[in-house]
Amino acid sequence: MLGIIGNDTAEKVLLYLQNYGEGYARGIAATYGLALNGVQRQLLNLEQAGVLVSQAKGRTRVFQWNPRYPFRRELSALLEKALSLVPEAQARAWFLARQRPRRAGKALYGQHPRTRRRHARARVPA
Repeated sequence: MLGIIGNDTAEKVLLYLQNYGEGYARGIAATYGLALNGVQRQLLNLEQAGVLVSQAKGRTRVFQWNPRYPFRRELSALLEKALSLVPEAQARAWFLARQRPRRAGKALYGQHPRTRRRHARARVPA
């Protein structure tokens, strides 16, 4: 990818966590199309190194930055710079995903009756 860290999977895991703040193995693997076991291995390695901490939320282990990691600020600055170098199309595909479920009963964009009428009027040629 960008080559800031020797391992491509570790780099993607760190970029994901820098962008979203927290994440779980399956979500990270799905975002990048990586093998789940490789992502899990990198998350555990980073946790053992003290870079990340994890906690169980239900049956899912969620990872986030270790606030006590001594190089957290420097690593964050490096990753922010790396995020700024990711091509726009790639960043849109990787980092604009919805992280929370939509509220029950909430209409999708363009499906609310008033929104549909407003957009229908806008499309009528003058």
